[in-house]
Amino acid sequence: MTLLAFALLQQDINQASTTSPLGPAPVGQSSSALVEILHNSGITADVVLLILLIMSILSWTVMLSKWRAFKAADQQNRRFLRAFRKSGRLSEIAAISEQFKPSPLVAVFNEIHDEYQRQSGGRGTPPNPQGLERAAQTAASEALTLMERRMSWLGTIAQTGPFVGLFGTVMGIIDAFHGLGTEGAATLRAVAPGISEALVTTAAGLIVAIPAVMGYNQLTSRLREFAARMDDFGRELLNAIENAALYQPGSPAPSSDDPRRRF
Repeated sequence: MTLLAFALLQQDINQASTTSPLGPAPVGQSSSALVEILHNSGITADVVLLILLIMSILSWTVMLSKWRAFKAADQQNRRFLRAFRKSGRLSEIAAISEQFKPSPLVAVFNEIHDEYQRQSGGRGTPPNPQGLERAAQTAASEALTLMERRMSWLGTIAQTGPFVGLFGTVMGIIDAFHGLGTEGAATLRAVAPGISEALVTTAAGLIVAIPAVMGYNQLTSRLREFAARMDDFGRELLNAIENAALYQPGSPAPSSDDPRRRF
């Protein structure tokens, strides 16, 4: 169908250049072709383009909000880790942990700290170390789930955007064939409106889907990084608690840089 339209277009251009005293149309006139196509498009193409516009606005809203949230979480992660590694007591970190939100590491810390307090009152060896590990895994999973909110919308737009544009493409081709039947002859005037609508909706679907796919992949990669950091921090905190429990009274006191800190 595209080849037929191109052949008809070439034929009409050749005829126009030979019959018109002004010669071929100026190149500048093609700049408003897209606006003219949108102005003369049918109801189906308008609906498809409106849906794609809404999808594009939604996808960019999700991407921008997630990028800002992840940037803030990453900054607070670094601040919280610096404070945690400089402090010598678990109670000191617990007192100031709320200052570092929205760091997901704070949620992991608070969950392990609460479980440690329930088991041993915050002193000595925890009687159930597996309980601390499960608490860390639960906190990391809950924090990651919270960070993944609205990501499904972005993935849905990335997958369905081209198909919405393809629907407009199919309807545009149907209109082109209907124009052929109405005119009774294979002329460019009969098929051009439908083909132009089909190409515009196809391009619009790709314009919506490509940024959504790229944004979804980038954000998913960031989520995996946050998940790995939470797992690493959970293990670091558990090791610090276990090492501190091994400290016996009478032995030299560990320094603030010693991993066997007294919590």
